[in-house]
Amino acid sequence: MPAIVLVGAQWGDEGKGKATDLLGSDVDYVVKFNGGNNAGHTIVIEKDGKREKYALHLLPSGILTPTCTPVIGNGVVVDLAVLFEELDGLEARGVDTSRLLVSASAHIIAPYNRVLDKVTERFLGSRKIGTTGRGIGPTYADKMSRNGIRVQDLFDEKILRQKVEAALAFKNQILAKIYNRRAVEVDEVMDELLGYAERLRPMVADTSLVLEKALNEGKTVLLEAGQATLLDVDHGTYPFVTSSNATAGGACTGSGIPPTRVDRVIAILKAYSTRVGEGPFPTELFDANGEFLRKTGAEFGTTTGRPRRCGWVDTVVGRYSTRINGTTDFVITKLDVLTGLDTVPVCVAYDVDGVRHDEMPVNQTDFHHAKPIYEELPGWWEDITECRRFEDLPANAQAYVLRLEELIGARVSAIGVGPGRDEIISRHSLLGD
Repeated sequence: MPAIVLVGAQWGDEGKGKATDLLGSDVDYVVKFNGGNNAGHTIVIEKDGKREKYALHLLPSGILTPTCTPVIGNGVVVDLAVLFEELDGLEARGVDTSRLLVSASAHIIAPYNRVLDKVTERFLGSRKIGTTGRGIGPTYADKMSRNGIRVQDLFDEKILRQKVEAALAFKNQILAKIYNRRAVEVDEVMDELLGYAERLRPMVADTSLVLEKALNEGKTVLLEAGQATLLDVDHGTYPFVTSSNATAGGACTGSGIPPTRVDRVIAILKAYSTRVGEGPFPTELFDANGEFLRKTGAEFGTTTGRPRRCGWVDTVVGRYSTRINGTTDFVITKLDVLTGLDTVPVCVAYDVDGVRHDEMPVNQTDFHHAKPIYEELPGWWEDITECRRFEDLPANAQAYVLRLEELIGARVSAIGVGPGRDEIISRHSLLGD
């Protein structure tokens, strides 16, 4: 079986975990290939007649599927404290986490990178990016500057100390002389990182080799993105983006799987739009409709708890995601949130200073000034959470999905109609027909 890539089509929080869960026992490996604990998945599972909610931040969502192996790929940056806190939390709830594999080449978020992230963001003031302050950006910067610490370094104390000393020789100058902060001690960092080494050791592997062997054996590998297309450092709304490649292309570099092994790209599109942090957002709502979407959709960050900015669905963004990722299948999530609206606006194009744009403007200035051009579709009032076939949906809900499918340029293969694991309509197999 080939590899499958799963990405977010908007600014994140689309419900990628639900899509991973939908594939369920059909997937043998779930690989997180980018990002860190700056974003999360919320998954709702029926257990013993009760609904249980799991909030995952760093771990791949496959950790909740007993039949698959979850993998943290080389493209991820790992906060070891968060990793073990999350594992302990799951184990306390009866989840077996012993299958987890961590790439020896994944980079580690050092304590000084968390400090730098927070002080830098405060220093920027009104020019801030809206980071989570978890050290993600500084760690990726170290990686690209070839000053990073990798998982494998924890098992060679001499090399680890050399790397920490070299990093702090420069970073302490910045902390003290620019930000007027206390210098970070080398021994502090060493003690924290080495404290995790022996517990981490059994999880560490050459995950690229593991995945290659799995594919050769006919196993199915799902490559799961953190964040989303418009947060990609190259293809997103720069500079209001994350520090990694969250698009389908990043799946190969972040996992060590060659592009010739990827067969399908599944993009997750929420039935409306949200984003967290700073940056342009053409369909953002500042009225009662925005508050309705936020409250009804429980739009608060899984990792940060921050209220999300909300707006109508943007099919210009959807088309862009189709093009950038080579999307073969879309999963529409949270269609149920739109129930009860008289009309549902859909952004089909932008007006930029009197000029219509049917595709994403090429430059940042135009995107900042883009005003949505809406097409109004009739709403529905029927409860759709019990629907399990497309034909069960109200006619207006069906029409909404079909219009989105037409505008975004790829088929809609599944539709989320509620938060539960089973509250989904499957139109086409996500593994291919």
